[in-house]
Amino acid sequence: MPIASQATMSEHEEGAMYLVDKPLNWTSFDVIHRLRQSLEIKKVGHAGTLDPRATGLLIVCTGKQTKRIDQFANLEKEYTGTLQLGIRTPSFDMETEVVERTDYSAVGREELASAVLSFVGRQLQTPPMYSAVKHLGKPLYKYARKGRTLDRKAKEIDVREFSMLSFVPPEVGFRVVCSKGTYIRSLVSDLGDRLGCGAALTSLRRTRIGTYRVEDALTIEQLDRVKSERASLQSESDGHRIPA
Repeated sequence: MPIASQATMSEHEEGAMYLVDKPLNWTSFDVIHRLRQSLEIKKVGHAGTLDPRATGLLIVCTGKQTKRIDQFANLEKEYTGTLQLGIRTPSFDMETEVVERTDYSAVGREELASAVLSFVGRQLQTPPMYSAVKHLGKPLYKYARKGRTLDRKAKEIDVREFSMLSFVPPEVGFRVVCSKGTYIRSLVSDLGDRLGCGAALTSLRRTRIGTYRVEDALTIEQLDRVKSERASLQSESDGHRIPA
């Protein structure tokens, strides 16, 4: 359920679950920080991190509702996005510069569709170096930015759907439905390796978490209005009190 601007103070204290549409180049923590300011509450957490270069649905919980974060994080995820054939980057997306360009002209629609379909199902996936996975208490991306590559343990994921939505070489539009912990960037990179030409993620949007959809989420601009609306409601409430 989206933010209810007319929530009572008791509901505010008990906590709530909010659907937020994370904008491009914001970290998930940026959203948390803004919500803390808007709601004037310290206990805030999110279920399922989105990379800064990704947009879309982020589930945020406050107060006692933070106990449900793991429940939301374990739900199925749905994404739409675009990838570019013939390039490779260290981060598997456009956060880092292109370090290799290869010929992709041999990749046709049928070959691409077959390769995409081969990634559907349960499989092991190795987290990318440019990720928040911790090693000795530090996220991997901090090592990656210093040029270090560490061994990472592969984890089982379940890609329930990986379909091609459009193909205008070298750009490919796609849709993915997957389990918790799936790195779409890695999926794209692995697809590029299987095709023999490399690939990098160019855009990504999370459209669904379980039954919660991004169409029902609030934007950052709407979040910014929460504080002023709450203040206005409180002022109206004070105005209706009977003087002692």
